[in-house]
Amino acid sequence: MFGTIEGTGFEVLDPRFEACFIGHVKVERLWTGGRWVEGPAYFAAGRYLVWSDIPNNRMMRWDETDGSVSVFREPSNNSNGHTVDNHGRLVSCEHLTRRVTRTEFDGSIKVLADSFEGKRLNSPNDVVVKSDGSVWFTDPSYGILMDYEGERAESEIGACHVYRWDPETEGLTQVTTDYVKPNGLAFSPDRSELFIADTGATHDEGGPKHIRRHTVSADGRSLTGGTVFAECTAGLFDGFRFDRDGRIWTSAEDGVHCIDTDGTLIGKVHIPEIVSNVCFGGPKLNRLFITGTTSLYSVFLNVNGAR
Repeated sequence: MFGTIEGTGFEVLDPRFEACFIGHVKVERLWTGGRWVEGPAYFAAGRYLVWSDIPNNRMMRWDETDGSVSVFREPSNNSNGHTVDNHGRLVSCEHLTRRVTRTEFDGSIKVLADSFEGKRLNSPNDVVVKSDGSVWFTDPSYGILMDYEGERAESEIGACHVYRWDPETEGLTQVTTDYVKPNGLAFSPDRSELFIADTGATHDEGGPKHIRRHTVSADGRSLTGGTVFAECTAGLFDGFRFDRDGRIWTSAEDGVHCIDTDGTLIGKVHIPEIVSNVCFGGPKLNRLFITGTTSLYSVFLNVNGAR
């Protein structure tokens, strides 16, 4: 049946969406009390989730074993996006220090990138790790446009790009040239493509509010293409993730949008706040964690996140 399903947050826009959720399952709010929460990352070994509360300059931790919430790191340098690398380490984007860091097993912090060709980065926003250990991140200017989520400053680079950090050389390569405000990003399940959101409409009237699709080169070091894959119909796309079947689950103004492999919006998970980001977690990767303005939400789905 099309339309909003009573008692849940699911809205079916295409019959393909009906196989993605369980009819009686409801969206749960796990925590509230943030100002602008972002960057959820699930740690399977510890069964916990870490996310950012950017204006409050802290990272939070939700424990799956007992539902408790605690402060993971404070101050956090106004951290934004996070991911878990192939060894189980936390990789973070920091607005205040304008850098990408990795938290080592002993708790020490290694700086992966803070400048490009001698100029400071803007404010790294979101990050993913490829199967070869390379770290790819977006660098819009949101953290230097105001003091609320970072510190106001002029851009030294003068533009906003996506970068690749090489695990062997520890060097940085710029992989895009034509983004206004690159934001969320994710590799397709087979790692052959990189999808990147552009939220340029936040500051440019008529600016982009879409997700673009790039082909990863054979050596895994560069991108080609960049056609628009999907346009946002409610606010802006921010962070997103893939499920194993290649569908995108992305943040939007009215909740989470599910986009099928052909770019069709097939359904929504309605959330009562603007959603910033999502990630899959749980032992079976069938639980979608959602950061929405002030709160952390989750919902069990009938799909599994791409590893």
